[in-house]
Amino acid sequence: MELTVLGMGQMGRALATRLLDTDHSVTVWNRSPGKADDVVARGATEARSVEEAVAGADAVLTMVTDDHAVRSVLLPGGSPRRLDALLDCSTVSPATTRELAAAYGHRFAACPVLGGPAATAGGEAALVVAGPAPLLDRLGPVLTSLSPSVRRVGDDPAAATTVKLLGNYLLLGGLAVLAEAVAAGQSAGLPDDLLVGFFEAVAAPSLRNRVADVVRGDHDGWFPTPMGAKDVHLLTDTAEAAGVRLPVAALVASRYDEAAAAGLADRDVAAVVELLRRP
Repeated sequence: MELTVLGMGQMGRALATRLLDTDHSVTVWNRSPGKADDVVARGATEARSVEEAVAGADAVLTMVTDDHAVRSVLLPGGSPRRLDALLDCSTVSPATTRELAAAYGHRFAACPVLGGPAATAGGEAALVVAGPAPLLDRLGPVLTSLSPSVRRVGDDPAAATTVKLLGNYLLLGGLAVLAEAVAAGQSAGLPDDLLVGFFEAVAAPSLRNRVADVVRGDHDGWFPTPMGAKDVHLLTDTAEAAGVRLPVAALVASRYDEAAAAGLADRDVAAVVELLRRP
């Protein structure tokens, strides 16, 4: 299939890489040029504009930063683009997903990814998908090319976005608690190797690949602290709009806000532990 990926951050490049590796023809675009060099070297075509990128595409996949970026790319001037099929893989608010669904109708589905860039590029991430069944059936080869684990959660695209936010909240909340447990263990004089071995054995699966980072402080991952804060804020705002207050989630979001403000905005969310190590 002729596919287009809009957004060449780490996750967008991972999507494009996976699609290239599964024999699709891929065109890519990014607001800032130069980020797609590695996928172009693998066979992708880089477009100079969104209009050029989507022309003739059987399906367009978007993986951009936030709600504002999604709207600017997909609703220029408030109107939808002329696309045959659109899969938004970005982590945005359910309200924005509903706005896109209203604009694009039967051509739109939400397809957030559960997993990081390496897992996505390797076809090991999971997809949470929601949208019109005929569209998802037609795009089945694209979805299964990206991952063998595709979970459909209904016809309402906002359901997929909500599930993604819930999953990220469990990760980010658990990571904030793990950071406190590690800091407490280190303050008691326990050696790092002991802490890594113990927490890798007992932590939730989603946290295990960050245990060594939290203990040893590398923080070179792909999920920066401002994005972590953004995702938890999206969940709290969504719940509060429905009359449900999430006090723990608000506290978790504030920790990632603090980490970003403390000079850790370009570090992985595991860097939240540094708030506990500083005077």
